[in-house]
Amino acid sequence: MSLSGSVWLIIVAAFMAANGPFVNQRWGLLGPVASAGKPLFARLAELVVLYFVVGGLALLLERRAGQIAPQGWEFYAITGPLFLTLAFPGFVYRYLLRRHG
Repeated sequence: MSLSGSVWLIIVAAFMAANGPFVNQRWGLLGPVASAGKPLFARLAELVVLYFVVGGLALLLERRAGQIAPQGWEFYAITGPLFLTLAFPGFVYRYLLRRHG
């Protein structure tokens, strides 16, 4: 896979992972359906776990492409809020647009 293909794969995976906790009612995206709905703190915990899953995928693709660049606190200070920004459409759908009958 080319380097630009890897970058686009990570961007798409991050967008889908960031919105996943907000658009589905399953625990852990693949587990059983939450009968009473998931609380916000559970969705945020899933968001943190998925941030690290996507980071692991990015690390794997970077390792395949060549040498891994060193990542200090600045890297996480940027990618964390970027991941939260990608989650905004799912949050808006779940809590601002969707009608709760």
